[in-house]
Order: sequence, then C-alpha cells, then structure tokens
Amino acid sequence: MVDAVLGLQWGDEGKGKIVDSMASDYDIVARFQGGPNAGHTLIIGDQKHILHTIPSGILHPKTQNIIGNGVVIDPGTLQDELHSISAYSDYRKCLKIAHKAHLILPTHQILDQLSEKSKGKLKVGSTLRGIGPTYADKIGRNGLRIGDITSTDFHSNYTNLKEKHLDIIQRYYQIIDEKELLADISKREEKWFEGIELIKKIPLINCEYFINRALNQGQKILAEGAQGSLLDIDYGSYPYVTSSSTVSSGACIGLGIAPNKIGEVQGIFKAYTTRVGGGPFPTEQINSIGVALCNQGREYGATTGRQRRCGWLDLPLLKYSMMLNGVTTLCITKLDVLSGFDELAICTSYNINNLDTDEVPYDLNYEGIKPNYITLKGWKENLSNCNKRQELPQATQKFLGVIEREIGLPITTISVGADRNQTIRL
Repeated sequence: MVDAVLGLQWGDEGKGKIVDSMASDYDIVARFQGGPNAGHTLIIGDQKHILHTIPSGILHPKTQNIIGNGVVIDPGTLQDELHSISAYSDYRKCLKIAHKAHLILPTHQILDQLSEKSKGKLKVGSTLRGIGPTYADKIGRNGLRIGDITSTDFHSNYTNLKEKHLDIIQRYYQIIDEKELLADISKREEKWFEGIELIKKIPLINCEYFINRALNQGQKILAEGAQGSLLDIDYGSYPYVTSSSTVSSGACIGLGIAPNKIGEVQGIFKAYTTRVGGGPFPTEQINSIGVALCNQGREYGATTGRQRRCGWLDLPLLKYSMMLNGVTTLCITKLDVLSGFDELAICTSYNINNLDTDEVPYDLNYEGIKPNYITLKGWKENLSNCNKRQELPQATQKFLGVIEREIGLPITTISVGADRNQTIRL
C-alpha cells in the first residue's frame, strides 16, 4: 500500500520533518504534486536543509526518492537543491524523476510575476515561481515534460513555447523595454539549461509503472504532499489557493496509482494556524498574540522568506480537511511554540448570520464569519526534551485531549521541536 503524509491547513505544517522522521521505514518516498513553491525544512543535528522539489527522504541512503508525474520542475532550482545536498546524499543513486513531470520555463516565472502584479490589491500571494502558468500550460496541452529533454526537437519545442509566452507578455502586459525583457530571459535560460543537463544524469522513469511494480513486490511507499489541503485547487479557499490537488486523491493522479492502493493517511497540523500571502483567515490574530506566535514559531516562509500570518487553531477547517483526505492518523506539530502563553484558544465552530455551524462555508472570504472559541489554561514548561506524552505538562495534555474529543480521532504523533528526534510517537 501507499501511505500518505499531507498538510491539513494552509501549508507550512512541518510535513518535511515528519516525512524525514518516517522515511527509514519506507522503501520509496514520492512527491506527487506542486513545485518549488514548497519549502520543506529538515533539521538534523546542527545541519539545516531546505528542499523545494526533492522528496524529504533524500537524506536516508537506503530510501529511493521519486519526483512524480504531478510535480512541476524548475531545472535551475533543482540544480541548486542537488548541489546543496550533494555532501549528504548520493542523489544519483537514490533519486528518480518521472518522465511525465512538467517543466517550468523561465518565461513561466515572468508570466507569474506579471500576472500577480497586474492584480494589484487582489493578488493571491503567489510565490512567483511560475507554478500557476506551468499548470495552465499543462491543462491547455502546451507544456513541455521531463521526458521531452532527450528528444532531438526539444530546443525547437522550447523556443516555440517561449515565443507563445512572449506574445502573451507583449499583448496583455504591455512590456515597454523589450530589450531588458529578453536580457532577463537570457540570463535565466543560462542556469535553466545547466539544470537540464544535470537532470539528464539522473534516472528518468515511467513513474506509474515503477510505483506499481514496487507495490507488486511488496515495497512500502510514502507519498509526500506539498502545500496544504486548504490550498487545494478545488477544495481550498479559492482563489487564494495553489494550482494542484493537494489532498490525498491527488496522490493517485500524481503518481499513477489506483485509489485502492492508498493505505494510511497521516494528517499533519500545527497547534495553531498560519497562512502566507492573501486570503481568508477566520482565526487570525492581528495583535500581540499573532506577533508572539510568529516570533516563537519562527514563522517565515522557507521558499520566500515572507512572514506568515498567525492565529489560533481552527477545528472546523481541520475537520473539513480530515474529511477530504480520509485521515487515519494525526500528527500535531509546533506544540512547543505554545509554551509561555497564559491562555490558549481553540475555534470549535463559526457564527454566520447569527447561526452557529461547524461546516466550512462555500465562501470563506465572507466577512460575517465569526469564530466561536473555547479557552484553556496555558503552560510555561519547555516541551522540547519530552519523549513521552505522559511527560508533557497537565495543561498540555488537556489541550491535546480537547482537540481529540472535538475531532474524534487520536493524535498519534507529537512534534515538540524542529529536530527529527524531537518527536513523540504513541
């Protein structure tokens, strides 16, 4: 079976750390969607590794890592990642890339930047990495794929797609200095084609066959999601979402497996809530509490460095994501960040037009949504050295118990620090 690790909020839940801590139990770790708009941070001892495209099992030498069909790849970014881990991983032996994964072109990035800029105050908070335009070309049947790079007409196909993008740029964004634009593209292309040459040295596979053969041989596979369920293109807080399917069903599409091959689905959520960029956020704390959560949790994006918006834990959103994903096990992260607060709050339902509901409305952007909170006593103790749930302070255990009672599923993994070893498993 294929087990999955997925984020249940707006991303940044700590999926990378959890996948890294689990990877030694699996034969294969496979990314199934997203692109370098993801940032998975792995802290091992005094070493910090930030991955954007490579699966988070890459630092385990006996684990194979696959970048699946549903991922979009920027060769330049991938090259930087590979160089950054080369001293810690023999990636040419333990990394494989799906033929059907799509390529992010330099002009995709420029289109992304221009599109976001043109929206003004209505911008969605894109990472500007070219993800949306790449998926648009994929859906529009214009894209280039990893398998194309070995074709004799690859360069001509690349040029044709680039020219289409330049035409769009000139028609819709009225770029005045064409010479400056072409110089920018030329500079980006130099690194991009270097990345293409490096990719040619990595095994390229028919992912769907590779994965299914591995399953038939009894191998254990872990599907790694990027972003979070609330950023799903269909079920997230549209239009403030990403461009791919971030929920568990996306693993079937992104890796080429049947739905009945999905086994355990571990949902990851923070002890509070964050999001980066624009979009609705019912429990956001635009006050000293939000500032404290941001500072104590070091809430800055691994990909963009942007400060994340912070607020209390939102259970209606959490239960919504659990329903969409068919979550079987739960992991709470950054519980240690809540140490020091005198009082903690948890949103258990919403009040909309004077009616209480625990359902997430179609339009989460509606300004009339008011969270209903329950409050709990906080704790002062440092949790980072706790190895068992019983070692946690009573107030912490009560906090966890309230969450479990409200959502109806036990929490089986508790993260109390950034290092892979600061994890309590029940």
